[in-house]
Amino acid sequence: MTEKVLHYYEPAKGHGLKHDPFNAIIAPRPIGWISSRDAKGHVNLAPYSFFNAFCYKPPIIGFSSTNWKDSAGNIQETGEFVWNLATRDLAQQMNATAAHVAQDVSEFSIAGLTAVPCKLVNVPRVGESPVAMECKLTQIIQLKGANGEKAQAWVTFGEVVAVHIDKALIKDGVYQTALARPIVRAGRSGDYFEIKPENMFEMVRPD
Repeated sequence: MTEKVLHYYEPAKGHGLKHDPFNAIIAPRPIGWISSRDAKGHVNLAPYSFFNAFCYKPPIIGFSSTNWKDSAGNIQETGEFVWNLATRDLAQQMNATAAHVAQDVSEFSIAGLTAVPCKLVNVPRVGESPVAMECKLTQIIQLKGANGEKAQAWVTFGEVVAVHIDKALIKDGVYQTALARPIVRAGRSGDYFEIKPENMFEMVRPD
């Protein structure tokens, strides 16, 4: 093994770099493009860079919100939300929905997106997105550090109860991940990657 020259740091003492490398190292990350509705009927659409899938049966996805934001509040009130796939074609619209606006202002309108009614939840999905998952809230957890101190971050988990997929992305009964050209989050404040078919490879599991 070739010995590496390592940059070592302890997060509590600072990283010593121009940009915090944490979220650039844990990358790429799927984008949690979350639509929700509050108890008064106001619709919200916002992207979250801490998002992933966590369970097969039942299928559970979740996203983390730094500070208590409209999405988490809305979902706590109504118990429902929708995840929408962010693609290269929708990158600019997705970015536009990150704007901080009043709760009664719809990010769908700001980004020029179509709010399409869902089947099992009373929250609209992004009509232009090729994939959407309707979700029912399972739990919201406030994170805490190793010392037990609560962090200003909440993870919202939801069970996927319905899925919408553009049939153009299904070939021979298999969903083609890269065909949708999904975008994923990298580091800094605005770095992204695009997943392309030519960049995919397959490995056979040893078991």
